[in-house]
Amino acid sequence: MSCVLVTGAAGFVGGHLLEHLSGTCELVAWARSEPRAELAPLAAWRRGDLLDRDLVRREVRDLRPAAIYHCAGAPHVGASWHNTAEPLAANVLTTHYLLDAARRAGIACRVLITGSAMVYAPSRLPLREDDPLAPTSPYGLSKLAQEQLGARATTEDGIGVVLTRPFNHIGPRQRPTFAASGIARQIAVIERGGVEPVLKVGNLDAERDLTDVRDTVRAYALLMDRGTPGTAYNVATGVARAIRDVLDALVRRSRVRVEVAVDPERLRPQDTPVLVGDASRLRSATGWSPAIPFDRTLDDLLEYWRRAVRDGGAG
Repeated sequence: MSCVLVTGAAGFVGGHLLEHLSGTCELVAWARSEPRAELAPLAAWRRGDLLDRDLVRREVRDLRPAAIYHCAGAPHVGASWHNTAEPLAANVLTTHYLLDAARRAGIACRVLITGSAMVYAPSRLPLREDDPLAPTSPYGLSKLAQEQLGARATTEDGIGVVLTRPFNHIGPRQRPTFAASGIARQIAVIERGGVEPVLKVGNLDAERDLTDVRDTVRAYALLMDRGTPGTAYNVATGVARAIRDVLDALVRRSRVRVEVAVDPERLRPQDTPVLVGDASRLRSATGWSPAIPFDRTLDDLLEYWRRAVRDGGAG
């Protein structure tokens, strides 16, 4: 039986995707780092760097996967301003090597690329897939280039590449360098005591379309089966939430009183004021809609960090 390959499987999205797919297929997980203990039994793990072109060619040729979920890459918009080479390598070159390996292996393989809504030109209206594309960050530029590689592989190489444009997704196990997760971790640390009860935050006026990561990976699985190759699909709730409102909701859940202070180090050189998506195309193709209430997402995120801090881990 052909396997399903997940790249970046030890990461935030990749790990949740493994949990969603577990038991439905033969899973092979590709990562540069050791997986979390709860993820280790879910798949056959391969260690390696996707920037190693020859390794990628050998692995794809030997595995001959029926499907590839490409979740590996550099995920952080803010960090891309400090190191512009990293997203170009981690998002563009890895995708090129992966698609080239599939072409060279001559396999009939579907590939889902986890792109980004940061490819769009800024707009205060819900964005649709045919709206103008104009990335405003090095990260967004790298994701647009990644998407174009996928489109080319579909038309020129006959590889069934499904393109996704997820808007912001949050949930347990997300790195604290992302806004909601960072706030939740700070609250958990303050609750444990011994630190000043002050939350350091960035731009609170930005509005984002926030999907629970578990709903996001469910959309990916549906699109792998039902999505049209070469077509882009937004993954979004259609609701814009101000980061200030997310902060307030998490603060209400805190077991101790906290203060809030803006940290200039957390502000980006350029920050899109509003980012919200229209997922009509996804709904039409798959019947998907968000299933996890936002309050549960915040509850689960904060409880995750409380356990991680209690157990002495970074999460």
